[in-house]
Amino acid sequence: MFVSYILSKIRTYSLYRETVRELAQLSDRELADLGIARYDIARVAREATFA
Repeated sequence: MFVSYILSKIRTYSLYRETVRELAQLSDRELADLGIARYDIARVAREATFA
């Protein structure tokens, strides 16, 4: 049970990092088209991953 909890948290964090990495690769224009400012990337990734 504890191991599955830890693995779940690791997977969630991994997904968060992947989301941040992919959003960071977008240009400012592409981010604006999505309604995301560059400084909001971490927040958007956190909301998408941990929600």
